[in-house]
Amino acid sequence: MRNKLTTPFLKRFLIAASAAISFSAVLFSTQLSATEYSPNFKNTEITEFIAIVGKNLGKTMIVDPNVRGKISIRSYSTFNDEQYYLFFLSVLEVHNFAAVKMGNNVLKIIRNKDAKTSSIPVVGNENPGAGDEMVTRVVEVKNVTVRELVPLLRQLSDQAGGGNVVNYDPANVIMLTGPAAVVNRLVKIIERVDRAGDKNVEIIKLKYASASDIVRIVEAMNKSSQGKAGTPTFLIPKIVADDRTNSVIVSGESQARARITKLIARLDSELETSGNTRVYWLKYSKAKDLVKVLEGVSKSIDSETSGSKSKTKSSNRNVSIDAHEDTNSLVITAQPDMLRSLESVIRQLDHRRAQVLVEAIIVEVFESEGVNLGVQWYHEKGGFTQFTNGPATISSVAGAAEAARTKIGEVVPAVYSSETGERISDKYSKNDVEGDYTILAQVLGTMSGGMWGLVDNDWGAILQAISTDTNSNILATPHITTLDNQEASFLVGSEVPIITGSAASSGNNNPFQTVERQEVGIKLKVTPQVNEGSAVQLIIEQEVSSVSGATGVDISISKREIKTTVMVDSGQTIILGGLIDEDVQESVQKVPFFGDLPFIGHLFKSTSNTVRKRNLMVFIRPTIIRDGLLLEEISKRKYNYIRAEQIIQQEKGLSLMSDEHLPLLPNWNDKLVLPPSFDKYINKTDENNSSTKPQEK
Repeated sequence: MRNKLTTPFLKRFLIAASAAISFSAVLFSTQLSATEYSPNFKNTEITEFIAIVGKNLGKTMIVDPNVRGKISIRSYSTFNDEQYYLFFLSVLEVHNFAAVKMGNNVLKIIRNKDAKTSSIPVVGNENPGAGDEMVTRVVEVKNVTVRELVPLLRQLSDQAGGGNVVNYDPANVIMLTGPAAVVNRLVKIIERVDRAGDKNVEIIKLKYASASDIVRIVEAMNKSSQGKAGTPTFLIPKIVADDRTNSVIVSGESQARARITKLIARLDSELETSGNTRVYWLKYSKAKDLVKVLEGVSKSIDSETSGSKSKTKSSNRNVSIDAHEDTNSLVITAQPDMLRSLESVIRQLDHRRAQVLVEAIIVEVFESEGVNLGVQWYHEKGGFTQFTNGPATISSVAGAAEAARTKIGEVVPAVYSSETGERISDKYSKNDVEGDYTILAQVLGTMSGGMWGLVDNDWGAILQAISTDTNSNILATPHITTLDNQEASFLVGSEVPIITGSAASSGNNNPFQTVERQEVGIKLKVTPQVNEGSAVQLIIEQEVSSVSGATGVDISISKREIKTTVMVDSGQTIILGGLIDEDVQESVQKVPFFGDLPFIGHLFKSTSNTVRKRNLMVFIRPTIIRDGLLLEEISKRKYNYIRAEQIIQQEKGLSLMSDEHLPLLPNWNDKLVLPPSFDKYINKTDENNSSTKPQEK
């Protein structure tokens, strides 16, 4: 009975306990699978492994077709979600694959070498990434050059796989791509190297030596040591001389700076003698011109030094400055501090001066039109109308016509004596006398246009009509090249004699005159001054003159002149000045009352109309020439222009001479061809003679 009661109870108890244990195990296993993973895979396809991880992490996996292979992994520890994801990335990296985040909880599984060109995230110090996550990071380098640092970093990066190291020199930055663990390791290396390359600056003020001389000596020592021992570049300090304060600026590593500072201190020592002599060979300046400048500077320095020193101390500051013109050098004897000051002045003055090409453009356009129309009347009894605004008056024409008329011979009667009544001479006829055409030639020589005359009985009339049209276009482009602050002049024209005075002798048979020749033509006088940058200040005198005609005393000269000072940039064209002149004139001469009648009045008046227009402009363009290349280019362009003009003339040829007489410049690069020397001529003659001799048998 006891067994019957106990057995069902025990059976129910065991069923309930087993159900509770089973439920607890299921609940525990569910909670464990949601937070921790213990991955174990043996000879599993990598695509299946990727699918299982994606399912566990709740991510969508896009697998590249090139992702193939099998994996075997056994883990003895559990991972949470983050650790499980890093474990997944490490497995992919071992098999040369990578996972790239695409957003929206999507991962793209591709090969390592393709990951560097994909849209991998760009990280910084706030979120540098971890593990084998593919990232890109930009690192700024401050104290060393990225060009020297990148080759070292590439040796620590997997360049064949997903790693990549690129430098950008203008910003001195490095771009790193690869797994986050590798990238972070390279960043730490860069930070330590960048701190090691930190360079400070130290200024050393000299007391006795010259800063330029010290820098030249130290740089020579650094070059020799670098060539022999192969010293790294970061251990070689940079040295710059400040001549204004006679100081040396040293930049570099602390140990290198200390070594250079110690060397400079030993070199900066006072000379044992109170003075020495130095010879300075000048490159561009004239030694004779610098002597006065240096003497003035030495006196100024001497006065300042004497005033600052105590009166109890005596100092001998004798300075000797001489110029040797044959070698264009200066010989200076002075104390060391005075030599340093004078040397600084010489170095700043003896530099290559810029040249300036000044091109002037002179344009003059002149137009003139005139019309003359007049009628003049004549009557045999002496009445006539005469106008002076025509080419010839009717009185001069009538007088010339009368003088040119042939005179008919007269009959001379016989002559009888009044006392005896005898005939002294018989009667005879004079020959006809030809007219004088000299006056008519003079009158017609002054005429232009057309003249028509009419004579009827006692009346005569002359109609004159003249139309003139004058056009001229003058273009001149003078140009000249000169040094900075050096006056230059240019003249294209002639010298015209002008009478300046005269004196007569007592009998006025041997007059004496004084004549002065005046330059007439196109003149250009310019003094350029090159300022800072590309600006040029020009002091210009531009003149265009010509002989306009003769006067009762002497000749008359027309002149257009400009004197000005302008500021213009190099290569810029500006206008210096100009003239726009327009002159309209109308002259009417008429007979009172009759000349005012409608239509008929034109028969009693003479009208002259004149219109003159003149445009004159002067332009200028300076070009600064600082080096020989630009000077050669400008000279070549002008040279080829003249040569092209000669080629055109050679192609046209001469009508009565052969073309070989026309001159032609050689090509720009051709060398000057000289006649053969005497020795070459003798050798060539001997060779010709030996070749013509018969050979001995």
